[in-house]
Amino acid sequence: MSIAPRDTLPASVSLREELDAVGISDVLAQLDRELIGLKPVKTRIREISSLLLIERVRRKLNLSTSSPTLHMSFTGNPGTGKTTVALRMADILHRLGFVRRSHVISVTRDDLVGQYIGHTAPKTKEILKKAMGGVLFIDEAYYLHRPDNERDYGQEAIEILLQVMENQRADLVVILAGYGERMDKFFASNPGFRSRIAHHIDFPDYADDELLSIAEMMLGEQNYRFSPDAREAFVRYIALRKTQPLFSNARSIRNALDRIRLRQANRLVSDLDRLLTADQIMSIEPPDVLASRVFVEAETDPVGQSRVEKGPERDA
Repeated sequence: MSIAPRDTLPASVSLREELDAVGISDVLAQLDRELIGLKPVKTRIREISSLLLIERVRRKLNLSTSSPTLHMSFTGNPGTGKTTVALRMADILHRLGFVRRSHVISVTRDDLVGQYIGHTAPKTKEILKKAMGGVLFIDEAYYLHRPDNERDYGQEAIEILLQVMENQRADLVVILAGYGERMDKFFASNPGFRSRIAHHIDFPDYADDELLSIAEMMLGEQNYRFSPDAREAFVRYIALRKTQPLFSNARSIRNALDRIRLRQANRLVSDLDRLLTADQIMSIEPPDVLASRVFVEAETDPVGQSRVEKGPERDA
């Protein structure tokens, strides 16, 4: 790295002016609005933002000697906000000048790994080309590695990724995401990834009260609201749904609200001759919630064990 003459460098840099100039506070405020809870995650994002702000100042003062390693690992269960945080992280990196573009290319194994010899390298390189200058988000990254399958081509994709993560880290940030335990096994099997990851962030599951707040926020964004009794019913719904398989935090809450709105609409149109007020159209009532299969199964299962079949999340 070339060093500019000392007399051309600023004598000092105002952190406040730098912060205001790039608008990082706005991005962090947006993240607070978008995601309920997740205090440890938000704290870590603020810490990374502070580190990069100082690194930006160091560059201005010619104190930096190399590009920092910014690749990350997001671990946690589905529906805990990993994709949303990746989007905000890309915005922060762009504003601070660590990536050229604020875009996020989100992929899974199928986007990177081919089905036959000679297919994987072109697929992986094409994705990397699209992501270059921004952030590549690889969800369920552990599926890249399938040691039990001798004909699997995931290792080829891994080797290409590792090379790019090392040699072009100044122009691409890779975020690997997935379940915590599976990601630990993945890193143990592929130490090259762990050595290139600078920041490991764990996303906790939401508490019941946080899931309720998420539901009310989602409803409010669509001009709906719980009646007091419906709110109480949904509190019960959350407690029951969390005991069943395939629960995906905020994602399951969103799916549940979609079905609640469907039931509310059917209830309202059951009497086409009545006049409806805006308040009635906005209001979610107890029958809209209590008709869920979650309550039916809880009543018919004396030991409190779920009878939900495995597979895609079913009507709840």
